[in-house]
Amino acid sequence: MRRLINRKPGRAAALGLGLLPFVLVVIAYLFGSHTRLQDNPADKLLPPPAVMVDAIERLALEPSKRSGQRLLWADTAASLQRLGLGVGLSAVLGLVFGVAIGVVPHIRATLGHFLVVLSMIPPLAVLPILFIVFGLGELSKVVLIVIGVAPFIMRDLAARVAELPRELMIKGQTLGASTWQIITRVVLPQLWPRLIHSVRLMLGPAWLFLIAAEAIAATDGLGYRIFLVRRYLAMDVILPYVAWITLLAFLFDWLLQKWARRAFPWAEPAP
Repeated sequence: MRRLINRKPGRAAALGLGLLPFVLVVIAYLFGSHTRLQDNPADKLLPPPAVMVDAIERLALEPSKRSGQRLLWADTAASLQRLGLGVGLSAVLGLVFGVAIGVVPHIRATLGHFLVVLSMIPPLAVLPILFIVFGLGELSKVVLIVIGVAPFIMRDLAARVAELPRELMIKGQTLGASTWQIITRVVLPQLWPRLIHSVRLMLGPAWLFLIAAEAIAATDGLGYRIFLVRRYLAMDVILPYVAWITLLAFLFDWLLQKWARRAFPWAEPAP
């Protein structure tokens, strides 16, 4: 008897099973929207798809009367700039300090416990402090993402360095390699795929911190727009913006995954 854990769906079955949850969510939404609108035609909680399409077409194609910008693309550009800076700086800091903590015992003894404590600070709790120290401009939003993301990348990479076979380090030293050479020729080649993996895992929290910062203090951005229109119960704008953010996050994750598979195929698990 073939056990359930050993049964794998075929390609077509896997595609169908993967699409099934999305189809069920869409059906449930359409049913809920139809039911609510029958009870109250003025209901705004679950707008029909046609209303949401009209709202997005207006935001994406028609210039704003106030700023002259197409709001969807202006908000997207502002948010992606903040997200890119925050995640990019976090990746650089995570790599530098992760390698240093993992390789050099004195640095590990000095910063190891401090990094653990730092990673336990709720980033949103220090957001008011960031606004006081750095103001309400772009810097405070980028710093919030760095505070929320970088410590976890550092810890993850430091742990990966600790997992490297000790024999690699010993062989490098036996052949006369310096600490810098061991880092560049032994450690870093093993860490690049792990860095991409860590960034992928932290994209979700990075978006969370970005949306929170934009909701509190911003004049543009996807999070700003969502919290601006909530006072009008504009679900025809909020729901498409949430879907757009989700699509962007999925796209970035997919691109990083493809990059990792192409650049470091040896690091990918066997199918």
